[in-house]
Parts: sequence; C-alpha cells; structure tokens
Amino acid sequence: MATTVVMEALSPTMEEGRLVEWKKQPGDVVAVGDVLAEVETDKAVMELVARAAGTLLAHAVAAGTTVPVGQALAHIGAAGEVVAAGAAGAAGAAGAANGRETTPVAPVAVAAPPLQAAGGRLKASPLARRIAADRGLDLQAVTGTGPEGRIVLRDVETAGSRGTAPSAPLAASRPHVLTPAEPAAAGSAYTDVPLTQIRKAISKRLAQSIGPIPTFYLTAEADMTRAAEAREGLNALGEGKVSFNDIVIKATALALGQHPACNAWWQEDRIRYWADVHVAMAVAVEDGLITPIIRHADRKTLREIGAEAKDLALRARERKLKPEEYTGGTFSVSNLGMFDIDEFTAIINPPEAGILAVGRIGDQAVAYEGQLAIRKRLRLTMSCDHRVIDGATGAQFLRTLVRMLENPLGMVW
Repeated sequence: MATTVVMEALSPTMEEGRLVEWKKQPGDVVAVGDVLAEVETDKAVMELVARAAGTLLAHAVAAGTTVPVGQALAHIGAAGEVVAAGAAGAAGAAGAANGRETTPVAPVAVAAPPLQAAGGRLKASPLARRIAADRGLDLQAVTGTGPEGRIVLRDVETAGSRGTAPSAPLAASRPHVLTPAEPAAAGSAYTDVPLTQIRKAISKRLAQSIGPIPTFYLTAEADMTRAAEAREGLNALGEGKVSFNDIVIKATALALGQHPACNAWWQEDRIRYWADVHVAMAVAVEDGLITPIIRHADRKTLREIGAEAKDLALRARERKLKPEEYTGGTFSVSNLGMFDIDEFTAIINPPEAGILAVGRIGDQAVAYEGQLAIRKRLRLTMSCDHRVIDGATGAQFLRTLVRMLENPLGMVW
C-alpha cells in the first residue's frame, strides 16, 4: 500500500507551508532519510525527509504551491503501483484522522550546498563552513587535516592566518529590502507580489500585538563613551569582535535579571515570570524579520554573545535556523542604529511583555562634569505590555540598563 507524505508542522507556529522545490521526481527510488523537497515555513526553509523507502509514485502538489499542514504532498510505494485519483488532495488530512498509513516528515535544517572538488564532494564540518563563509574564505583553497581529508575549524583558522584569497562578499552582509520578484510590465501601474510565508506570519503576529496589547513607551538616553572605549580595548586584543549590539544585549540580560517583572510572558489567565533570561534579537532577512535567541544571555561573556549573535544572524539570513533557535525568547531587542535611526518604537512580540528599540550612537555636545563636552549618546525606547509591566517597573528597568551601559566594567566584574 502506498505511503502518503503530508505537510508537517515544521515550526511551532506553522499552519501552512510553501513547497519551494522538489528534490525527488516521480520514478525516483527513495530511501529512508532522503530529502524529498524543500518547504518554506513561516520562519525558515526546511527539508522534508522521507521516512519510508520505495519509489516516489507521484507528486500531489506542484513546486511553488502553498498548502495547509496535514495535506498530502506525495506518495511513496512499490514501483508501478497506481495512486487512486483524488488521493493527492485529501489523503494526508484524512489519513491522519482515520489511521490510514501516512509518513511524517521530520524537520531538518537546510544544509549548505555541497562544495565540489575535483575528486568529488568536498568534505567540511558545518562549523568550518560557517566560519569560512563569515571570513570570506574559499574552501576550495583550504587543505583538510581531519578524517579522510575533512576540513575542520583549525584548517580554516590556519588558512585565514596565511591570507587565503577571499571569495566574493556575502550577500547576507548587505541590507535586505523587500522588492518585487519581477519588474512591472510595460504600461502597468503596479506589480502584485504574493506574500511569502514569513511575511504572512509577520502580519498575523503584528495584528495580534498592536491591537489587543495595551502598550506604553518609555525612552531613556545613555552615555556610551565608556562603552565605546571598552569595546575598542576588547577588540584590540584580537580574540573576536564585540559590537555595540552585543554590549546592549548583555546589559539588557543583566538588567532583566535584576528586574524579573520585565522578563515575563502574558498568558491570558496568568503571568509567567521566567527564571532564565533568553534575549531575542531582531534580524532583518530578505523578506521580513526573524528573532533568533541568545539563551542564558546573562550568563555569557561579551565574546560568547558576539560569536553566537554573528552565527545566528548569518544562518537567519540564509533561512537555516532550527525552530528551537527562534522560539522561546523572554524579551526582545531591536536595533536600527546601523541604519542611522536616532530612535523608534518597536512592536512587542507576544507573549513577551517588552521589547527594547535601540537607535544609533552619535556624538553630541552635552554638559558633562560641569563642562560642555562631546559625548557618545544612545537613545533607548522600551515598549511595555501594561498588563504585565507598570510604568514605574519599566522605568526602574531602564534606569538599571542605562547604568549598566554607562559603567561597562560592571558587566564583567
């Protein structure tokens, strides 16, 4: 009997998915674990993996089609087996309901495209690939010292120290702007662009947030001169770069530890106060926004936060995050300072009770120790869910955060 492959919920909030590309065609022999297709969820692009062996008999939907969770995608069976007409559209959902044989598809993060060498597939560890991509190194020019010539982290680091020629700059390092897939036809007044799954999720989440949540905003200003000096000193050590965003995340995490009333979720009939601090950071991707999470950010060093933030941001832009890497945040930070935005208000990501909007750091003439001086200033705006956070509670949190930023040694003492 043919096995039906259905659209699975590949992320906690997924209700439908768009089949991006079929990796197996009708007539192909399929083994357990083979990648059948790539599916765009509301957060990332995931792989559909076969759990049954046999021959791919038929596709139930075409590439580019968006279908709800539970609908049939394909059928696997014995070679020459005929799939009944009409089974393609309803078999998945019906099978789940009446016990008909169905094949669950496991969520697996999309792997980087395999690099090819003259003798076949170039072997490299995932960490080595990510570090090489971040540094602009061409793995084709790196000699592997791992098992069977596999390229490992030490090979990438050695190649980097030798000055291996960099590859083309990463597209992920450039700002991402949502643009039409095709230019408007001659004479047309507009171009309609279908919503992607991530854009659908964003619109749904924002409607859930800005309408029902009674939000108020608090703005404070921090003197970042000492933080800038501390950052310059840390980076001069050459043990990994620390950004201002890393400093803000660390300070936010420490402040949340002192003000647990802000490290909370609204749960309709209760408020959940979290013992652990998991800071979500907003990352702009090609067609929207995603918030990967720095877990236990209050316990990590600035260098650890910097390395993790860079890795998460890179994989977020490549749509390679796992669901557990972008769900479960207790508080969010959104930074638009790199776009020369002085200040803004961010929309709360429910069920979280607060989000911090970070502007740019700029030189300003201010009164300092009784004299006029040029200092580096930063404006911070906190959006608060008034059902969880009162005005004084949010103000106390911001005051602690500013104190942390203005006295950065307190973060490492």
